[in-house]
Amino acid sequence: MPTADSPRGEEGDARMLAPARVLSVAEATSFLFLLVATALKYGTGHPGGVRVLGPIHGGLFLAYCAIMIAVARDHRWPVSKTLLALGAAVLPIAPYVVERRWLRPPAAGRVRTPADSSATPAPTSTP
Repeated sequence: MPTADSPRGEEGDARMLAPARVLSVAEATSFLFLLVATALKYGTGHPGGVRVLGPIHGGLFLAYCAIMIAVARDHRWPVSKTLLALGAAVLPIAPYVVERRWLRPPAAGRVRTPADSSATPAPTSTP
């Protein structure tokens, strides 16, 4: 819920995006490390990596899902985009794509239109 010093417009509260970006990258990275640890577990018989990385990845997975729901609600994402962001958590590199495409704030001087997700330059006035 927005406070008096943090107004929320149509684009939502941009302060939510920074932790979402961090969690997205951390979740994807932990997933890749867990895959390597799993291969080592079955290839060499050393399950230590899975014992350590499994719970870490599990916690990051749950945190990623929770923050994606919060960002989706805050930024008024359509249900389809929300489900894609949540589904990205089960694919090894998909959260990197979510971070790159959906969690970065618009660049300064660029305006996003609801119909077009690509950024376009803001109009400038000439004297």
